[in-house]
Amino acid sequence: MKKRFLLFAALILLFKPVYSQVVFSQLSFPTQNDSIVVFFDATKGNAGLKGFTGDVYAHTGVITNLSTGPTDWKHVKTNWGQNTPDTKLTRISTDLYQLVIGFPRVYYSVTSSSEKILKLAFVFRSSDNQKTGREADGSDIFLDLFDSGLNVSIISPSESPLFVALNDSVKVEANQTGGINLSLFLNDSLIAQTDSTSLVKYVTASFAGKYRIKAVAKAADNSTKEDSASFIVNADLTIENLPSGIKDGINYVSDTSVVLSLFAPEKQFVYVIGDFTNWEVEPEYFMKRTPDNNRYWLEVSGLTPGKEYIFQYLVDGSIKIADPYSEKISDPYNDKWITGSTYPGLIPYPVGKTTEIASVLQTAQQPYQWQVSNFQKPNKTDLVIYELLIRDFLASHDYKTLIDTLGYLKNLGINAIELMPVAEFEGNESWGYNPDFHLAPDKYYGPKNDLKKFIDAAHANGIAVIMDIVLNHVMGQSPLARLYWDSANNRPAANNPWLNQIPKHDFNVGNDFNHESTATKAYVDRVTSFWISEYHFDGFRFDLSKGFTQKNTLGNINAWGQFDQSRINILERIATNIWQIDSTAYIILEHFADNTEEKVLSDFGMMIWGKSTNEYNEATMGYNTSGKSDFSWGAYTVRGWSQPNLVTYMESHDEERLMYKNLQFGNSSGSYSVKNLSTALQRIKMAAAFFFTIPGPKMIWQFGELGYDISIDFNGRTGNKPIKWNYFSQPDRLKLYKTFKTLINLKKDYSPFKSNNFSLNVSGAGKRINLVDSSFNVSIIGNFDVNTLSVNPNFADFGWWYDYFTGDSMFVTNLQLPITLLPGEFHIFTSKRLPTPEPDIVTGIERNENISVIKNFELMQNYPNPFNPSTKITFLLPQASFVSLKVYDLLGREVKTLVNGKLNSGSYTFDFNASDLASGIYFYRISAQNEKNNFTRVRKMMLLK
Repeated sequence: MKKRFLLFAALILLFKPVYSQVVFSQLSFPTQNDSIVVFFDATKGNAGLKGFTGDVYAHTGVITNLSTGPTDWKHVKTNWGQNTPDTKLTRISTDLYQLVIGFPRVYYSVTSSSEKILKLAFVFRSSDNQKTGREADGSDIFLDLFDSGLNVSIISPSESPLFVALNDSVKVEANQTGGINLSLFLNDSLIAQTDSTSLVKYVTASFAGKYRIKAVAKAADNSTKEDSASFIVNADLTIENLPSGIKDGINYVSDTSVVLSLFAPEKQFVYVIGDFTNWEVEPEYFMKRTPDNNRYWLEVSGLTPGKEYIFQYLVDGSIKIADPYSEKISDPYNDKWITGSTYPGLIPYPVGKTTEIASVLQTAQQPYQWQVSNFQKPNKTDLVIYELLIRDFLASHDYKTLIDTLGYLKNLGINAIELMPVAEFEGNESWGYNPDFHLAPDKYYGPKNDLKKFIDAAHANGIAVIMDIVLNHVMGQSPLARLYWDSANNRPAANNPWLNQIPKHDFNVGNDFNHESTATKAYVDRVTSFWISEYHFDGFRFDLSKGFTQKNTLGNINAWGQFDQSRINILERIATNIWQIDSTAYIILEHFADNTEEKVLSDFGMMIWGKSTNEYNEATMGYNTSGKSDFSWGAYTVRGWSQPNLVTYMESHDEERLMYKNLQFGNSSGSYSVKNLSTALQRIKMAAAFFFTIPGPKMIWQFGELGYDISIDFNGRTGNKPIKWNYFSQPDRLKLYKTFKTLINLKKDYSPFKSNNFSLNVSGAGKRINLVDSSFNVSIIGNFDVNTLSVNPNFADFGWWYDYFTGDSMFVTNLQLPITLLPGEFHIFTSKRLPTPEPDIVTGIERNENISVIKNFELMQNYPNPFNPSTKITFLLPQASFVSLKVYDLLGREVKTLVNGKLNSGSYTFDFNASDLASGIYFYRISAQNEKNNFTRVRKMMLLK
């Protein structure tokens, strides 16, 4: 033991000049051609591995002359989380480790002679990645490499600037190699000089202010190199109230000045650093503190009107953060990948001057001129929402191009677009549920005014825009997390004003908001009011709203979903604040809690997501056992709600695509197979007929109207997906689009589809919906089996009923008359004739007709149907015409002509005797032509022997 202690003591003495740094080597001036041993002091930096007893590994690479900045590591040894012997550290003592690099060019496989290693880069981690060692501000750790020859380095103070107390004695130490002289300067005055390789001087910090240190090494040829550092004695804090009207964040008070306010209770001092300080800590940018000790503020003046400036707060001398209320940020990790076509003139990050995300401010901005200022939102019950992820909707992933798609969406008939999260999130290509800055539009989609132009253009087209907002959690890059962080446990600190140390539920990601804290309430209200007031969003879809609870249900998912009055109180408070800003704003919750809780929230006026993916997909695939394809929970009345506030959906960003499962797992019987593309698309049409027609708001997922059939797990669940605009040019998929369009317009335009008087019989393979209204009644039937079956339409009254998609009519004398349906066949019957939609989008049977005279040509359902061996075909001819009535088999072969000649106006009945034909499906086609009109009808009938 004594021998090991002496060895450690020797190491301390040997490396003492640089021991205060997070990493150091055995060489004072290591070069890329030296054999290097790196030492890691786990007590320094963020101390995330301090006291850790398990294995520690290095995630390591190099910064070379080919790197674009400090985040652009080259020749990284392993993927994150990969444990290998040559990246495992050796523990020397409790918190001191070594990693033998040897020759860096060999260790990192840098083979090109034109590539020069400038720095070694590290993040140290536990073997399970739960603990990490980084710099104090959370940034990566670097060990500088030097050129051979003349070099100089200030060893102490190791931090620059170093913050010290008045009258402290500050050790100033510098080393040099390759020189004949080493000089130390304090505030440009020479304080020490030597011809040795090192120099130490103690300086008394006798006054408040900044002390600038410079070390200069001179070689025999009189060439010099220098290094600099500084230390600061803080002045006494100025205690002063915020100026009137100042809010937390960036306050523009004139074209040349701003007031910055930071909520930071329990912090000791704050400086503003940025472009206007040349990224130096300067005494004149020392922030004032309010009398309640909660806020720091400062007026920054002398700014150039209209110029963008990047800045940060330096808190307690070690934490660099952007303003939590930033409306634009500068990101060293991700901005460099944003193209000029997406975001023209994006201000570059100040590489080499600071680290971590920074804020951008700009005085004298020209306000956006809104073209639509009084947009009238669609009624909630009429909503058809199109959920959209810009990244996977457009190859250009920008708001400018999104504006160009509004014609496509308007033609589809949707009246609201729900944008998946567009507030700044980690990375660029993301679903957006990993937020960092809730008030800043993510630059990956373009400038903020392009977002405003998109919303403005949507409103001009009668389309509301809903923001998917993420307020359950925030990620680690957020100032709300970084300002109060427990590095040792890699979680928010106990005194964090906004975040829980430990999440309250099992589904949390990131860092869990404490929605009962005063600070979080203020933050949430500020965020929601901002997007409505500044961007004219029409409302919000709250991601993971069930997670807003402050009841601890960790380890008990069932308890998480049970009735929670405290959660209701939280959500009602948030909603009330939003409605004070905009009384018509939509509030949609992704809740999935107990129905009793969701009913309370619905009664309060909020809308709730209603997932029906599994049920609709079971039905479209042709599996209808055990009631798994029951659509009834998609009706708000079945849930016992009094208000139509259930936003039902068959698909969302979170669910597998119906068409994918149809094609992969669809059922079959004989020659009928759901795995056939056209059959699978036909079944999506049928599902849509049983989706849009149930009263209440609806949501569809992008490209669902074209039968998008790429799995959600393609390229990883949240990874980029193929963009399939080419589907629109494929005839069968275009027919699906047109079917969606027709059904959406049917839902929006006619009162029965807003009625609260409706019934569902949708648990089996043969499904039915009945809607009763004073204007007219509706009966919808469909066969979700893979075999033929009969469904009773349960007509509400006797008389004429009209097949919406074909325009055909039938005179009902038996309210309980079953209708035989082929697999995948469906009908929407109305007791009032409606304009017939575009031909051939549902049945696939060719028709050629003059729409203007359809209402005058009544074609009854043949009766009986099925029949054996004969049936009667009846029709009403409004005027004398040449009439052709023929019967065809499934292959389109004519099997009988019943009429082929001129008939006068009137009612006609013809008998069709099929005693000489085989059992099967037949069609009869009736055409009528006169001087003014030409129209055709096709109907199906079944012969069973």
